[in-house]
Amino acid sequence: MKKTLIKAALTISLAVIASASFAAEKTLVFCSEGSPGGFNPSLHSAGTDFDASSQPIYNRLTEFEPGTTKVVPGLAESWTVTGGGTVYTFNLRKGVKWHSNKHFTPTRDFNADDILFSFNRQWKKDHPYHSVSGGKYLYFGWMDMGPALKSIEKVDDYTVKFTLNSPDAPFISNLAMDFASILSAEYADKMAAAGTKETVDNAPIGTGPFEFVSYKKDAVIRYKAFDAYWEGRPKIDKLIYAITTDATVRYQKLKAGECHIMPYPNAADLAAMEKDPNINLLRQEGLNVGYLGFNTSKPPFDNKIVRQALSMAIDKQAILDIVFKGSGSAAKNPIPPTMWSYNDNIVDYRYDPEIARRLLASAGIKNLKTDIWAMPVQRPYNPNARRMAELIQADWAKVGVTAEIKTFEWGEYRERIRAGEHESALLGWTGDNGDPDNFMFVLLGCAAAKSNVARWCNEEFDGLLRDAKKTSDQAERTVLYEKAQVIFKDEAPWFTIAHSVQFRPVRKEVLNFKIHPLGSHIFKYVDLK
Repeated sequence: MKKTLIKAALTISLAVIASASFAAEKTLVFCSEGSPGGFNPSLHSAGTDFDASSQPIYNRLTEFEPGTTKVVPGLAESWTVTGGGTVYTFNLRKGVKWHSNKHFTPTRDFNADDILFSFNRQWKKDHPYHSVSGGKYLYFGWMDMGPALKSIEKVDDYTVKFTLNSPDAPFISNLAMDFASILSAEYADKMAAAGTKETVDNAPIGTGPFEFVSYKKDAVIRYKAFDAYWEGRPKIDKLIYAITTDATVRYQKLKAGECHIMPYPNAADLAAMEKDPNINLLRQEGLNVGYLGFNTSKPPFDNKIVRQALSMAIDKQAILDIVFKGSGSAAKNPIPPTMWSYNDNIVDYRYDPEIARRLLASAGIKNLKTDIWAMPVQRPYNPNARRMAELIQADWAKVGVTAEIKTFEWGEYRERIRAGEHESALLGWTGDNGDPDNFMFVLLGCAAAKSNVARWCNEEFDGLLRDAKKTSDQAERTVLYEKAQVIFKDEAPWFTIAHSVQFRPVRKEVLNFKIHPLGSHIFKYVDLK
């Protein structure tokens, strides 16, 4: 009888311990605003894609310190710059472990082979993985990485040397960007041997703080803490992205405790969030710009007089009042005023329908029929694209322009814009690295003209940006960027709308979450009470 009681007590104790252990497991739920296009950040370009791949799963040679644009060591412990700013030698971190999954168990730690694989795949057209999963390395192209690189050499297992064709001032910052995430060469070799190369992109393996578990499109992404993460195991055990496209529904889930953090709240909900005792409403000046891009490859938008006229026909202040509700400031340049080299001497186009009508007439434009594409997702730089498009549509109608509003699912929206199907489209940008090059060259340089919204290439503008890349002297670069902004404003490839404040409502039980100025959501240091 005594043995039975002892055995029963022991069973109860073990059950209690097991229950306590289960209860102690920490699960953070992030109400993501959309589904990712995939899980290899070199193949994609949207913040939704990077949130789901780059930040939880991968690392880069250099990283951004959370909450800042300061570049810190990542998979590279240190680096030296020689050759007049053209040779970068990286000393790699030792003992960094790879994730595993049902397809792959690593047999070695991260090393130089992984660096060569990750960059050569994007750079070299004859690389065996270059064309896998569509082979569109958008950021690699936008950053002009191909022409910039002369060689990438493995010095030894833990030393890699990048040689550039000319100095490139933002290079170290560029390597901290999502497209430069490091993938496993060993995993790629194994999948190639199995004849399933796409698995590398669809079932991701990285060195980051969380391991990918599963994905159900338009519903949920699941991750688990990586026990062997080189910076130390994350404090949360499970990370869940609950994909919730409607900002109102995201807020309801946040209030109900069904998620802990939500991005891109409706401006109309901010006051209520601020009063909620269970929510911390975090805010930060956004490193962003929202705009309406004119497709300059299509008449009559190839005429700058038409672009200037349509810009003057839009009541920007009404958009700020109605759509942003005090959370945005008027944009006149392609970079935000918090960024160095911002040219405050630029004069914005004033709202003047009468002059707009006269300019259109002088360009021979009468009864123009066009379109306005409206994003289906919320962003800090555009919290309600549909409403914004309606306001622009009404303004243009006053000057004799009839515009049809079009929208598509987010992935399709971006693909169609890259294909140049639109005539004008609402979009925006949140900076990737804190450098003006990341706005002006990436979005408006000639290297990106075939895929960006405006499809605009101005040789004088482009030349100034390329000259700015070649010097590390910030004063010299500032002069060049200021001149470029003058050309941009005169040419009007965009109607610049707003720079916004970023807001992130976070439940009170969340610890150590910081708003990242570059828009990413970083969870590796986050904890729950």
